[in-house]
Amino acid sequence: MFRRFALAASCLAVLASPLGAQTYPERAITLATGFAPGGSTDIASRLISERFAAQISPGARMVVENRAGASGVVASDWLRRQAPDGHTIMLVEVSSHAIAPAALEGGTPYDPMADFTHIGMVGTAPLILVSNPNFPARTASEAVARLRASRPEEFAYATSGVGSIPHLAVEVMALALGGARFTHVPYRSGGLMLTAIHQGEGQFGIAVLASAAGQVRDGMVRGLAVTSRERFPSFPDVPTLNEAAMPGFEMTTWNMIVGPPNMPPALVAQINRALVAAVSDASLRDRLLGAGVSAWTEPNTPETTRAFMAAEVAKYRDVVARTGIRLQR
Repeated sequence: MFRRFALAASCLAVLASPLGAQTYPERAITLATGFAPGGSTDIASRLISERFAAQISPGARMVVENRAGASGVVASDWLRRQAPDGHTIMLVEVSSHAIAPAALEGGTPYDPMADFTHIGMVGTAPLILVSNPNFPARTASEAVARLRASRPEEFAYATSGVGSIPHLAVEVMALALGGARFTHVPYRSGGLMLTAIHQGEGQFGIAVLASAAGQVRDGMVRGLAVTSRERFPSFPDVPTLNEAAMPGFEMTTWNMIVGPPNMPPALVAQINRALVAAVSDASLRDRLLGAGVSAWTEPNTPETTRAFMAAEVAKYRDVVARTGIRLQR
């Protein structure tokens, strides 16, 4: 009996030891996104998933799962109900976790601060003003002048969804143009949005550069201006909207990894270390840059990530209050 007790105690000790804690992950890790394939979050997720998984554990596998709907709101609401065991995490962006909580009528069913575990940053990306190749303007300054002088609802703009950063960006631009009014045509991802603009279902839009990079290079849509403070390295010939037509206009997006609430701190730290190692890899950084994403270079801990999220929530709450923009579901 004593020997059985000693054996049981030994097994418990192994399970409680660091070696026992290293069983994570026990199965494939789901990396969820809130948009359909082809959008910026989907592209970023697929670019980082293999390197990210390898840094978590040798042989670990990460599967990207698209849960499109309501600009990431549907997937975010789903995520907060999952087990906090690290096997389900999500790549989120400004639309679902900063804009929608402030701008959507009735808000979101979750609190972007209280209902998630903030793990780490992936990167940032500018937006880009794009148009159908047949749009009656070939430069940013010509396009802005044409939109400013347009009749109400004369032009339709496509977005990746109600409450998305492309949606808010066009609405902010419209206000800056003296309250211009355009017809909004929402889609379920940046990829579908750009296809719609190429086919003429929307004459223009403001897309996340990571979504639009390939279509701009291929000439499917015309890239007129980026919305960052400076020109983007992989598109040096595309001016900023600030320099070309609208002084002071600046708007960017970001990607962050979050998990369900109440994840164990040691597990969060492990996943964060793997993410930081992945986005620090030179080859992955080059691939992200080519796709329109600047990998994160600032301090990147769960604590700095949570602080960044808090600042973004406050920032867009202020933007919504100042502009009076309210987005309908």
